[in-house]
Formats: sequence, C-alpha cells, structure tokens
Amino acid sequence: MAEGKSGATGKSADSATDALTEAGKKAAENSGAISLKMIDHAETNTREAFAAMRAAAKASSLAEVLRIQGDFIRDQGVRSMTLAREVGEMIVQFGKESLDPSGKG
Repeated sequence: MAEGKSGATGKSADSATDALTEAGKKAAENSGAISLKMIDHAETNTREAFAAMRAAAKASSLAEVLRIQGDFIRDQGVRSMTLAREVGEMIVQFGKESLDPSGKG
C-alpha cells in the first residue's frame, strides 16, 4: 500500500517538475520577445536621432534647429508610448497564456 502512494507521489512530483520546466521555458521565450522589442525600439531611436542631427546640421536658422529638435522629441515620445503599450499588451498576453496554457479559453 505504501508503494502505491509513493508511485502516485512520484508521478505528481514528475508532473510538477515538468510543469515548472515548461513554465521556465515559456518565461525565457517571453523575456526574449520583450528584449527584442526593446532592442528594436533602441535601434529606431538611434536611427531617428542621427537623422535629426543631420537635419539640424543642415539647418539654416536657429528656429529650424529648434523645430527639428522639437519634432524629434515629440516623435520619440510617441515611439516610447507605443512601446509601453505594446510591451504591456505582450505581458497581458503572456499572463493569459500562463493561466490557460492550452490556449482554449
């Protein structure tokens, strides 16, 4: 009788271990997806910063330089807000997937 309980406990422990292993893999995938999103954002910001610096260097007046800087800062803010929204949506989706790994509900 003790052997039956031990077998059931062993299966339960194996099942829990498998679930934790799978959760760890999924967490790593999710972290990677967010990291790639952040890298894309940084790359875009860098590219746009250099474009703004080139435009400012070619500007013919201080007013034009200030307009270029203002446009860059405004656009950077929009990009940052978009990133925050997208990452937030990703996190919500990851949470839903962790609660229902089958994807059926």
